[in-house]
Amino acid sequence: MAVNIQQALKEAVDKIEKTSVQTPLLDAEVLLCHVLKKDRLFLYTNRNYVFTDEQYSRFLELIQKRLMGMPVQYIINKQEFMGLDFYVEEGVLIPRPDTEILVETVIEWAKNIKNDRINVVDIGTGSGAITVSIAKYIPNSFVYGVDISKKALKIAKKNAASNHASNISFLEGDLFEPLRKEKLEGRIDILVSNPPYIPKNEIEKLQIEVSKYEPKLALDGGIDGLDYYRRIIDEASCFLRNDGLIALEVGHDQAEAVKNMMERKRCYKNIKKIKDLAGIERVVTGIMNNS
Repeated sequence: MAVNIQQALKEAVDKIEKTSVQTPLLDAEVLLCHVLKKDRLFLYTNRNYVFTDEQYSRFLELIQKRLMGMPVQYIINKQEFMGLDFYVEEGVLIPRPDTEILVETVIEWAKNIKNDRINVVDIGTGSGAITVSIAKYIPNSFVYGVDISKKALKIAKKNAASNHASNISFLEGDLFEPLRKEKLEGRIDILVSNPPYIPKNEIEKLQIEVSKYEPKLALDGGIDGLDYYRRIIDEASCFLRNDGLIALEVGHDQAEAVKNMMERKRCYKNIKKIKDLAGIERVVTGIMNNS
């Protein structure tokens, strides 16, 4: 049976609108573009384009995956972040637009550093989105991307290569452990992290795209969601230079708690909470004060 773009999109939306409540048409269009290797403009201007049997069959396969709750980004193995394309698959967290605020904060801060080389550490590099973006947009940076997951590091290295970012060293290990092996104490200008911050008991309540498909290791922040902030804020003081920056992404209701942690540590000054475009306090920053 001959099926054209308009018919296929209507059929797909009818199938997935209960799974993809907010964006059923957009999801269907993205999957169809992936199958046809065309952009969305092609879909709009060629509504009567008739699929080959192979194309239609492939499209239905992808729609079935979406129907089961798999995120579109995992289906097409791609997510855009900071204007760059990143490969993603199950086993790494999908980069979120919210996290761009964290990266933009770091890029802006780096403009104040006069060093020939700016040493940056990204704790929990995942797909490499933060690490690679900073490496690309701060040309005189050298970025250490740390992760405990071998799979995440493999994907992060792939993304560094595809985005031609060579000023990166990926290190395997738990938080600061690999930095000690590299003897980086007191040598870091910027420490950035988007750590796991979902309270353990809330993970299963999240939408199926997250709870079923995204890695628990990158989500589980312990009973109150703050376990990793305690460790990072405590140990970062050993690695940051005087006047170095710590910048942390936080969950929608965690900024004040994380700010209080920094204040109690007594080695951070100018502690700030930064809002995202939706007005949510998304990033907490502090400046190392060794004096």
